[in-house]
Amino acid sequence: MCLLLIVPQSSRSSSKMPTLQPLSSSSPPTTLSMAGTAVAPTTQTHPDRRPQSLSSESATASCSSEGGGSKPPLPPPGIQITRYRSLEGVSPAAPLARILSPRRDGPASSQDSDDDRHPNPYPGSGTLDDPYLVDFLPGERANPYNWSSAYRWGVTAVVAVSTLCIAFCSSAYASTLGDVERRFHVSTEVGIVGLSLYVLGFGVGPLIWAPLSEIYGRTAAFAMSYPLFCVFNLVCAVSQNIETLLIARLLAGTFGSSPITNAGAQISDMWASHERALATTLFSLAPFLGPVFGPIVGGFVAQYKGFRWVFWVQFFFSLVMLILTFFLVPETYAPTLLRRKAKRLQQEADDAGTGEHFIAKFDKVKLARAEVFKVNMSRPFQLIVRELIVFSLGIYGAIVYATLYLFFAVFPIVFRQYRGWSLGVSGLAFTGMGVGLIIGNSLTPLFPKFYNRAVANAAARGEKVAPEARLPAACIGAVLLPVGLFWFAWTSTPNVPWIVPIIASVPFGTGFLLIFSSMTLYLIDAYELYAASALASAAVLRAIFAAVFPLFTTYMYKNLGLHWAGTLVAFLSLSCTPMPFLFHRYGYVLRRNSKYAPSAPRDANNVAKVPQPRDQEALEPEYGPHAGEHVEADREKRTESAV
Repeated sequence: MCLLLIVPQSSRSSSKMPTLQPLSSSSPPTTLSMAGTAVAPTTQTHPDRRPQSLSSESATASCSSEGGGSKPPLPPPGIQITRYRSLEGVSPAAPLARILSPRRDGPASSQDSDDDRHPNPYPGSGTLDDPYLVDFLPGERANPYNWSSAYRWGVTAVVAVSTLCIAFCSSAYASTLGDVERRFHVSTEVGIVGLSLYVLGFGVGPLIWAPLSEIYGRTAAFAMSYPLFCVFNLVCAVSQNIETLLIARLLAGTFGSSPITNAGAQISDMWASHERALATTLFSLAPFLGPVFGPIVGGFVAQYKGFRWVFWVQFFFSLVMLILTFFLVPETYAPTLLRRKAKRLQQEADDAGTGEHFIAKFDKVKLARAEVFKVNMSRPFQLIVRELIVFSLGIYGAIVYATLYLFFAVFPIVFRQYRGWSLGVSGLAFTGMGVGLIIGNSLTPLFPKFYNRAVANAAARGEKVAPEARLPAACIGAVLLPVGLFWFAWTSTPNVPWIVPIIASVPFGTGFLLIFSSMTLYLIDAYELYAASALASAAVLRAIFAAVFPLFTTYMYKNLGLHWAGTLVAFLSLSCTPMPFLFHRYGYVLRRNSKYAPSAPRDANNVAKVPQPRDQEALEPEYGPHAGEHVEADREKRTESAV
């Protein structure tokens, strides 16, 4: 008996005519792989349909030389899988997401559309008990890792400026303190509470917005929080008493804090592990430059237009970023995108009546929404209490971050009270710190070279590079920080030229950025799929310290004077200087005794490790050690096939 099977070409060669291949009755059917080579089918056969590897376009014909008996008709095949250009739903960002996300391995083609369909490659049998586990196809444009570099940089820029806006609004308030005290008849300390409450919201908000982004997606969490951030900036502008102003500041900080955590996760959603260092470095500059721009812009606005116009500027800035983000930033969270894809495929299967069932691969083990909130609310505090790495680096980062916000109360004392500068001009004193941040940001691309060398050396030994290879930048920053603080402390009096204390803030800004960028990468590498909780722990500690430090600044400088008050702050920083060096040398010991860091324990009975969740079960899969690397491997394979 002889069978003729018409096998369709892959979607990349769909313009060619189907080919005929003779098969014996005992030979297994042959299909074409996505690269165009013939392979044996590996997918499972559902009892109610044809083998999954056969497309709906295939037709079989049989001829019998033993009586000409006819075969009963085959049941309908399963649906073929679409390689989507975009998985945006009803979203203002959907049109641009389809237009501006061409494949990175070549120009868009006529086949590169939602009609680009392929045989089902997903694991599972398609039954209700064993549904197909939906993942991105190789080269699928809907996968954020496959977006063009230009498009990803554009999205990164919008996300970064949205985060800068949050930080800008935190520090611009400092320029309104004098008017707030006079308008509402309150003391300086009560006025500073408005700054502290806003920063305190930075610690409360991430515990709410992080789980919402994991349940509904990044853009949904932004849509639920950022509009209210705009509203409460408006409330600040029209407030008629100090109580309204302070409550509005707390709520503005809480609702505005979603980009503080989610924006960093969006960067990891789009950039693979090996290429995200530069993107993360440039992005990290935004939340630290915001506090520098705030007093500069707010000072001149408050001087010439009054304190209410500072809040109007904040409102319009946030409103512009809200509109830009809605129209330019699509969804990037892989679990949310794959759930949308599974839903579309399920609808196709239902319309075709194939009886197939599809779910996202992340829903194979799906946590209830209450469980997601429980994990996000409790695990950061568990890490603070149980993990010496998180506690120590969190305290160090909190002291450094709080020192930055302490300067918002110190600079008016040094440059306005002692030197007699105007409100607008005194804000320009923060330019030295801004220059330092930019210098630190320009230095960070040098450190990946040392890290890559450590990776190569570890690979030569057959080992995985240690997270401590991320810490040399923090070691340099830890030295620069107290140098700048001591320098500022003893040159801040009027008998020293004004440029000297401003120059002293340059090494502080440089050290500040080097410490934070290095520590963030270290926590991600050390905790991998628990990195989101580790970063949230650090954010909570930073917010608490930054809210408290400005409250005692005026008393400290009034009682101790400029020299010794500044020296006390410098000594606090100096006491923490050895920490990055100690972690660089002995961090591996702490990780071996850590419950959450995925490194081998010193003794099998020494510590009970909490197992790392598998990628498909992780709340934040983008923090996996090889996140996005399979995309690069797929791209190289397709390039080799084309050659």
